[in-house]
Amino acid sequence: MCGSEEPSRVKLIGQMETPGLSTTRIAAFSDSVFAFAATLLVLNIKVPEVLPTQLTTELPRQVFQLWPQLLSYIMSFVIVGIYWVAHHVMFHHIKRSDRLMLWLNITFLMCIAFIPFPTALISRYGAVQTAVVVYAGTLAITGVLLELLWWYATRGHYLVERELPDRVIRLGSVKTIIAPCAYVLSIAISFFNPKFSIIFFVLVPAFYILPSRLDRHLLGTDGK
Repeated sequence: MCGSEEPSRVKLIGQMETPGLSTTRIAAFSDSVFAFAATLLVLNIKVPEVLPTQLTTELPRQVFQLWPQLLSYIMSFVIVGIYWVAHHVMFHHIKRSDRLMLWLNITFLMCIAFIPFPTALISRYGAVQTAVVVYAGTLAITGVLLELLWWYATRGHYLVERELPDRVIRLGSVKTIIAPCAYVLSIAISFFNPKFSIIFFVLVPAFYILPSRLDRHLLGTDGK
């Protein structure tokens, strides 16, 4: 009733069972939004309309002219994937939730679902500063909200297991906040050269694709 969910009892290692909301439905709903946003990205790529008599000469030229849409699609799909991986890793450690956590997650997902719009904008007006600012601003806000999720869940080990090392919490925060800082920097650079700002949209995903100490911690091979 009234949008509430019966609290589940989550057993923490070495502690008594602690009341809290389950994260199962958070993961299911989040995965659906991520999948929807990733699917919408491809709708920005329109099939060229060519007269039958011009197929041989005109179709290759028009397909080649789609490269900005194809590049923005690949770039944004990878970025959405990176946010999904980060969200998935976070909720590996987050063992329970509360009402505020639910709304923080919903706000984060709202930004994820919005990504197809700035993607379409930058694919069409990539050299225009307004398009760069909207795209980078959306990704920066999304990253800040993701970090806010992690901060809220880990402060005092509120929603995570007590055994989660503080160094892992700090490392997660540092790695999460790097992207928003980079995107804010790209906005500043866009005032001088919008084309140069696009380099950040390629370099930032490359940084997050590479394995890190967080991955080694998940595998139990961190050694510390």
